[in-house]
Parts: sequence; structure tokens; C-alpha cells
Amino acid sequence: MTKQTLAGGVVHKMPEDLETAILKIPKTLAVWEDITPLARNEWICWVISGKKAETRNIRIEKALSKLKGGMRRPCCWAGCIHR
Repeated sequence: MTKQTLAGGVVHKMPEDLETAILKIPKTLAVWEDITPLARNEWICWVISGKKAETRNIRIEKALSKLKGGMRRPCCWAGCIHR
């Protein structure tokens, strides 16, 4: 069985912990596959910009919940400064 890989963003590559989490929830995966590369980039940047591991884990859980609910971009965040 081959491992499914998800597309990353425009600037950021998909981190393994976020990818594993997204692949576990079919509804979240469906939204991830439907959003644009820029939107994926913003989700990834938001998750990895947390300085502490605890913050990153919280952001992954929030991202999963929001994606599952159909949200296409992180809310109340200035956006990726790397593009």
C-alpha cells in the first residue's frame, strides 16, 4: 500500500504532522483537496508559525475542525508573509 501525499502550498511544503492529521478525516481531506494552493499555503504557514510545539498542536486541531466545517482559509490572521 502506498502512502497518500497531499499537496503543499505555494511557498511551504506540507509538514508531516499536519498531513497525517488531514488524511485521517475524510471531510477535512475533501476540503483540503478543493482549496487553492494559496489557501493551502496559508493553512500551512499558520500552523508552522507557532513557536511552541503546544501551539502548533493546538493550531493543527483548530485547522482540522475549521476545514471539516468548510472554512477555506485561516480566519483572523494576516496571512503568509513568505509569499
